[in-house]
Amino acid sequence: MKKISKETIIRTVLLIAMLINQTLTMLGKNPLPFADEDIYAALTSVMTAAATLWAWWKNNSFSQAALRADEYMGELKDGGKGW
Repeated sequence: MKKISKETIIRTVLLIAMLINQTLTMLGKNPLPFADEDIYAALTSVMTAAATLWAWWKNNSFSQAALRADEYMGELKDGGKGW
């Protein structure tokens, strides 16, 4: 028997939370005790942090030498060619 992945559980929980939130909003309730500006500021901060971490984690090659080195590294990983 296969285990359900953690990502599947997270996506399902978030979907249920958003469906509940949308239903309450349609019924005129304010399910989240935050102003729109607070939500916007929080989302912007999270997106900025995520973009920063992603850019930091990835190999960002700009020079021709670095691009050639990336190509060579890919060849090595694909089958040990080049040695």
